[in-house]
Amino acid sequence: MSENLFKSKSADPSKVADAFFAEDVVEMSDALEADTAQEVEAVQQVHETPAVIADQPASHELRVAAHQPEIRDDAFVAAMENVRPIPRISLQAFCETQQFASVLEQGAGDRRMSKAHVKVHMGSIPAATQFYSQAPTPNLLILESKAAPEAIVAQLDELSVHCDPGTKVIVVGHVNDVTLYRELIQRGVSEYMVAPVALPAMLAEISTLFVDPDAEPVGRFVAFVGAKGGVGSSTVAHNCAWHMSNQNESDVVLADLDIAFGTANIDFDQEPAQTIADVIFSPDRLDETYLDRILAKCSEHLSLLAAPATLDRTCDFEQMTFEALFDLLQVGVPNVVLDVPHVWTSWSEHVLTRADQVVVTTTPDLAGLRNSKLLIDKLAELRPNDDKPHLVINQVGVPKRPEISVADFCAPLGIEHPSVLPFAPEVFGTASNNGQMIGEFDAKHAAVGVFDALAATVTGRKQLIVPKAKSGLGPILSKLGLGGKKAASA
Repeated sequence: MSENLFKSKSADPSKVADAFFAEDVVEMSDALEADTAQEVEAVQQVHETPAVIADQPASHELRVAAHQPEIRDDAFVAAMENVRPIPRISLQAFCETQQFASVLEQGAGDRRMSKAHVKVHMGSIPAATQFYSQAPTPNLLILESKAAPEAIVAQLDELSVHCDPGTKVIVVGHVNDVTLYRELIQRGVSEYMVAPVALPAMLAEISTLFVDPDAEPVGRFVAFVGAKGGVGSSTVAHNCAWHMSNQNESDVVLADLDIAFGTANIDFDQEPAQTIADVIFSPDRLDETYLDRILAKCSEHLSLLAAPATLDRTCDFEQMTFEALFDLLQVGVPNVVLDVPHVWTSWSEHVLTRADQVVVTTTPDLAGLRNSKLLIDKLAELRPNDDKPHLVINQVGVPKRPEISVADFCAPLGIEHPSVLPFAPEVFGTASNNGQMIGEFDAKHAAVGVFDALAATVTGRKQLIVPKAKSGLGPILSKLGLGGKKAASA
């Protein structure tokens, strides 16, 4: 075999992916001949991820592997935080063990792989050779093999005949052999990894192959949403964005996604001639120059993409309506704050799922607790490889209003370190009427320290810790099915 048969040639992954998707994939049962049944394991498709490709979801549902998924701890979440989003590529894998298939299956459902088109098959390298003798190869081919080093090399020699130009190959073996590694790299294999392979390491390797390591880090998206209406989520988002822009002099763009009733322009005393509606209703005009022109400058490092606050059009958008805007912001802005309205639609769900960090703002009452639990549990399901949303408990200390204590509120949610904002209507109201943030209006107010710490937390610089209060409403929460062991035993 030629030494360069597997070497990646310069090809546009998206174009290769389009060509790949256009071909009819031959069914594996037709590809396997009876006389090779003892040599090649029967190939059966495990899943095709429901990741979004262009504007259409994949046609098959994800089938969950039978054995328990990888344990998710703090180290796992921290490692996943460093993985860059994978671009729109086609990826296929042939796995010999269910354990590795499950790792890829878990990765296929991760938000960082939302643009990739992934298929996982059970089978060895000879099975892949049979398959690709009648089908095009993807942008990335991942092969697991339990064979001996000599057999792996020989099998890859046969497979290389059917590989299309531009296809990258990762081999996962069960032998830690430096000689084998060098032999495969010399033949053009992109990487050789030794099983077992953890999900963060696998996704990091895929990202390395398709994302320029010398490129600037992609922007970090922080989405703010209220557990119910009137909890002050927009106020929290706007103040946090202001503090983020002041910390380390980092550029921030605040995007108000509440098209009909957004208040960011009021809070920052701005009257921009163009708004975010001009972007989403005329996506063909969107580029860096146009985006630069419609951004309103609030301070040296803070820019605003305001909402028009008009009822001229309805806001029942498609799921991917904001995606082109987000892609452009991600490559040009270090931090993006998304002010998401309190709605539950396909587009709002997608925005919250694809964000790097989610902040849920609520109030210390039963409706706030119920809705917070619904939202946090759903986001945990949608974002299985990410940390829980950060919780902000707002308007604490309203006179004569019965409230749930911080400890009772957080126990059923599994939240340890929420941000707590006091009820201060005069300060917040006056600052809003003046078009100022709390830090501008009263730099010594208690809320300023909370916003400053929150801004540092969502940008990954430090953790918030608040003292635990004694639980006192355990019996009430238990009746609502929200108490948990801590609240019930308090």
